[in-house]
Amino acid sequence: MSTLLETIELDSAPNPTVSIIWMHGLGADGNDFVPLVKELDLRGCPGIRFIFPSAGTMPVTINNGYVMRAWYDILVSDLVRREDENGLRASQAQIEALIAREKARGIPASKIILAGFSQGCAMTLQTGLRHPEALAGLMCLSGYLPLADKTAAERTPASLNTPVFMAHGVADPVVQIARAEQSRDLLTGMGYQVEWHTYRMQHSLCQEEINDIGAWLKKVLA
Repeated sequence: MSTLLETIELDSAPNPTVSIIWMHGLGADGNDFVPLVKELDLRGCPGIRFIFPSAGTMPVTINNGYVMRAWYDILVSDLVRREDENGLRASQAQIEALIAREKARGIPASKIILAGFSQGCAMTLQTGLRHPEALAGLMCLSGYLPLADKTAAERTPASLNTPVFMAHGVADPVVQIARAEQSRDLLTGMGYQVEWHTYRMQHSLCQEEINDIGAWLKKVLA
């Protein structure tokens, strides 16, 4: 990929030693989770560079071909019966380019977290499980594991050392809780350490979840 994705960056302290690359959901952009940073309790954490990339635009099949920001096309409502493998892999390459830039800026893989909501969660797992080095963590919010039938063959041995945080709303009508539970079970079955949380909410975030994210960040960055 010759050009890097547009990003918004926010440092929690000067000279950060950790990077969090946080992917938005379908139809949103890099601004979506910027306000969340000030809500996180980061006391005791090292300086963090938050990076919020914006996906490119494309027609989205399930939305009648409407052009919007998307990491990949959504072809069917159950998300997985037919998947946009080419789109998933193209966005994976773009996220890998952002990881490479962080390494070039002096942040090792062991201090890089991938995070994402909905489609962004899918991209977190798509990229993080295939990365050749162990990352600091994968934060997976209200999403699912894409290309699940190919993950076992394509995931890297190093990725088994990457902790996974999964959070989901029990009343989510977009990515139903059963889809997320299936993803969780596939990951734990492959040997991943998954911290699993559910909340009384739909396809969104809540304060309890924000508190749990802060606690998990402190744990994996300790």
